[in-house]
Amino acid sequence: MFVAIFHIIISVALVALILLQERSAGLSGLFGGEGGAGFYQARRGLEKGVFVSTIVLAVIFAALSIYQLIA
Repeated sequence: MFVAIFHIIISVALVALILLQERSAGLSGLFGGEGGAGFYQARRGLEKGVFVSTIVLAVIFAALSIYQLIA
């Protein structure tokens, strides 16, 4: 029972972190509005923390899913 509740909490937090991530290009990249060359932008500060937290929660979510499948 504890694992199921923890799984729900992790899934809600994962959705929230995914929604917090921001795309600087938006829809302009889809329609070719990057100006041709494009550029690489490094993640810094809070953006990097949200990105790393999303990866960690995704791994925990996958592990809990596999655990519930086996148990």
